[in-house]
Amino acid sequence: MAKMSKSAMLAALAESTGLKKKDVGNLVTAIVELSYKEVKKNGVFFIPGLGKFVKVNRKERMGRNPATGASIKIPAKTVVKFRIAKAAKEAVL
Repeated sequence: MAKMSKSAMLAALAESTGLKKKDVGNLVTAIVELSYKEVKKNGVFFIPGLGKFVKVNRKERMGRNPATGASIKIPAKTVVKFRIAKAAKEAVL
């Protein structure tokens, strides 16, 4: 099963909304940029019916080098996670 390309997604959205593919592309780009800005500023960006992006602080922890088996210290860092909405989970599963 092949995943949907960006071009195919834009074409499908343009067809279902009646908008031009270029306008749909601009809208998708604007939503992505807004999500980056909001997660950086507020730590969360919610997309109704789909889920939310959440900025999470990971603590420092001990890990293991799989090649040598040696213990290594993994430093603390900030990551972005996506938490799927209950409605999306129920629709897909």
